[in-house]
Amino acid sequence: MKIYWIKAQAPRRVLALVKHLGVPAEFIDITRGLKTPEFAALNPNMKAPVLVDGDTVLWESTAIMAHLCVSESCDMWPARNPPEQVEVLRWLAWTDSHWNPAVAPFYFEHIVRKNFGLGAPNRASLVDKVAPLKTFASVLDAHLRAHSHIACDRLTIADFAAASMATDWREAEMPLETFPNVVRWLDGLMRLPAWAEPWPEKQPAAA
Repeated sequence: MKIYWIKAQAPRRVLALVKHLGVPAEFIDITRGLKTPEFAALNPNMKAPVLVDGDTVLWESTAIMAHLCVSESCDMWPARNPPEQVEVLRWLAWTDSHWNPAVAPFYFEHIVRKNFGLGAPNRASLVDKVAPLKTFASVLDAHLRAHSHIACDRLTIADFAAASMATDWREAEMPLETFPNVVRWLDGLMRLPAWAEPWPEKQPAAA
């Protein structure tokens, strides 16, 4: 299995899951090769992550995470439980449609700019982004008041999807301090070694 990655939020989900499940894989940093014809042949969107598993080539992190769970018989994607599938899908859709657009400006200004040498954060551009983020943080906080995780009251790929841009919320200066259940959930994920240190360069070298 090969995983093509860059140091960004979508690959983080996949890399963390690979490490969490203990899946043997080759990790290929494609930061400088996203626009090459060779990589475009794998993913015409020219984005990471991409998984190559035998004859299977997958892009989009959610699909990759589901594939990994099915391959490893892991119920973080409940392949054999349709009602739980629906619950996970609901939160994956909510993340893509509402949560990620709300947190993305903060993630870009404070994390992406730093990681890719794009200069200092433009805090002024975030002033009008606070209200949308608080709107959806309140939805998530209310849900997590009675639940330990995003879906199914256990760790699922919905957690990794929703946390991928929000996990560094303090560094990204996201206004989440007044949402204690969101903070509890995010801090809880950071106690997972694979989530806290998902990047291949942080993994010990093979013997």
